[in-house]
Amino acid sequence: MRTQVVVVGGGPVGLLLAAELAGYGVDTVLLEERTAVSDQPRATTLHARAVQCLVRRGHLPPSSGGGTRDFHFAGLPGLPLTAPASEPPPLLKRPQAELERHFESRAAAAGVRLLRGHRVVGLVREATGTAERVRIRAEGPQGELTVLADYAVGADGARGTVRGHAGIGADSEGPTVSALAGVVTPDDPEALPDGWHRTPRGWLAVKSAQDGERHIRTLDCTGPHPGHRLPVTLEELAGEASRIAGREIALTRGRWLSRFSDYTRLARSFRAGRVLLVGDAAHLHFPVGGQGLSTGVLDALNLGWKLALVVRGEAGDGLLDTYDRERRPAARRVVDNTRAQLGLMRPGHEVDRLRELFRGVVADGHGQRYLAGLISAQDTVHPAASGRGAPPAGTFLPNRALTTGRAGEGRGDVVGLLREGAPVLLLFGEKGEAHREAARAWDPLVRVARAPETGDAPAEALLLRPDGYIAWAPGDVELGEALSAWFGPRAGAPRP
Repeated sequence: MRTQVVVVGGGPVGLLLAAELAGYGVDTVLLEERTAVSDQPRATTLHARAVQCLVRRGHLPPSSGGGTRDFHFAGLPGLPLTAPASEPPPLLKRPQAELERHFESRAAAAGVRLLRGHRVVGLVREATGTAERVRIRAEGPQGELTVLADYAVGADGARGTVRGHAGIGADSEGPTVSALAGVVTPDDPEALPDGWHRTPRGWLAVKSAQDGERHIRTLDCTGPHPGHRLPVTLEELAGEASRIAGREIALTRGRWLSRFSDYTRLARSFRAGRVLLVGDAAHLHFPVGGQGLSTGVLDALNLGWKLALVVRGEAGDGLLDTYDRERRPAARRVVDNTRAQLGLMRPGHEVDRLRELFRGVVADGHGQRYLAGLISAQDTVHPAASGRGAPPAGTFLPNRALTTGRAGEGRGDVVGLLREGAPVLLLFGEKGEAHREAARAWDPLVRVARAPETGDAPAEALLLRPDGYIAWAPGDVELGEALSAWFGPRAGAPRP
């Protein structure tokens, strides 16, 4: 089978990336070992920046109102997550299985060839003259399948094989805790109240489900489980919950029982030639704060438009290097803050004192803004392609009303403007018009839109990426040089 891009892994991140690529007209094949979407409870949280980017790319319906949602840091309640009034609420609760089905339907509608029941057993990067291609071998229902692709993306999760086959190393930290999870029915519903419950023996995190069921997670910080691959029994989960709570907790039924730990891994690069990594295949961390799914979603939305432009020949291969430069530091911050949160969740008098100190941080306005930005990824600032940058380059442009169109006709907003997935040169008033000519060589790749000249405009002109981030603003290099750095030089335009 021949294709432009093969995505290995059909979880929410792989399906989203495949839908993005196919939406740009890229011939995309997705290989997934599972034969159907699993309803096992996994991630349920999407944080603000992931939601905002999904809305801009049309994967979620537009909404506004922003506001505040209560969250936690290391189980400490009272951390407000906020979003501007022009944006969706800062927290979206949706089961992973529901998101997977949603992204799968969008991928199918865009033309992705989704091959379920296929397990990847080999990957080779082959030189073809001056270029390279990727050969993937998979075992499927009809036997072995070979896929030849211009690019391959590993979205195959923590136990995937693409990273290893591509020769990408990783830095890891071994497990130090043991945790169990499951959906259970307690004999006494009052025995498992909702919330994060800390005792001298560990943690119980409980959330109500339908029909009297509870989603329950236990955390034992005394060390890793010696048999981390052994199946979990209902008796083991009930015993562990009882031990941590310090009282008998009887469970009559249980399903989706599993065990996990704080094993951490970060790939040393998210790219090796024409092989790239997204989601848990690139970074793995303790699942506190619900940041894993959002981080993978932002990987896919960062890589999708870049890989599509490169495959279509509208940008140079070097654009893919910005994916690693932007997303690996972001993943490192998630890894580090989840390790820090776990440190605050451990038992002991010294940690008790540290938690009391952090209660003050969580309650303080400056501390709230810092921690909320960290959790929601709304504090993410990307480096400029020029290597220098000028504010607000690298930041995210909040939604605002605009006068859109190549000639300025019609009205809309930033969300609607980015729905087509094209880079946009946004001009504010007459001063902004002075930058129009510099972008002409990149027409029709780069759209031009006008906005009223208002006192709150961040700059007289902005170059917007399809994911909503600002690629350039006046005060950095000249616009033509920035466009060359992002999308490759054009005839008559300056080289970066």
